[in-house]
Amino acid sequence: MLHTRKEQMEAFGRFLDILDELREKCPWDRKQTNESLRPNTIEETYELCDALIRDDKNDICKELGDVLLHVAFYAKIGSEKGDFDMKDVCDHLCEKLIFRHPHVFGDVKADTAGQVSENWEQLKLREKGGNKSVLSGVPAALPSLIKAYRIQDKARNVGFDWEEREQVWDKVKEEIQEFQTEVANMDKDKAEAEFGDVLFSLINAARLYKINPDNALELTNQKFIRRFNYLEEHTIKEGKNLKDMSLEEMDAIWNKAKKKGL
Repeated sequence: MLHTRKEQMEAFGRFLDILDELREKCPWDRKQTNESLRPNTIEETYELCDALIRDDKNDICKELGDVLLHVAFYAKIGSEKGDFDMKDVCDHLCEKLIFRHPHVFGDVKADTAGQVSENWEQLKLREKGGNKSVLSGVPAALPSLIKAYRIQDKARNVGFDWEEREQVWDKVKEEIQEFQTEVANMDKDKAEAEFGDVLFSLINAARLYKINPDNALELTNQKFIRRFNYLEEHTIKEGKNLKDMSLEEMDAIWNKAKKKGL
């Protein structure tokens, strides 16, 4: 059952009241700082991402609450220092959304999501306190795979991209060949650099074909875990040890897992 805007605002107010009381009366909550909360924030964000990729509605709702708690907690700490409070956070967000959506709140025309993305990057360069360059908006702390995708996407928004997406495959093949050459030469440092180029080109291909590489890799991770768990459970039932089995025996059980759709 969905709730009215009034009910949602009342729930949010209750949540802020509870946080205020916890901050005052709970020894653990009272001692928290921006620095102490940061690792927990990262963990909670990853837990939300995990729930999202599993499409588990109950877990998504629960993990969104945990992330919201951290957002409000940082705002609470900011208010205690006299720097900003939750209203400032919301006001800044609203102003940014309005500024970056002139096709909704102004007279700019943008009929496609692509046009919106292109306008978005230009607007971010123009807004007060915004990005000083196209790529400066990519957080340095992003995981490398996601960072590569965002770098390429931002470059695309200013026209730095392949004319035809099929052209990317020549680049992928070129990078793989260069990697194989350095591996054959037994030059570890150069091979590592070339392998990075291979990954970067494959991420570029994924972007061009509208595939999220991080999601794709995580789905493969989960698939491998399911099949390996099946292999391990199967061998335990038969009283065997994986270390004592041949690769051929393990492959046979692995293929059974594939046939079961795992």
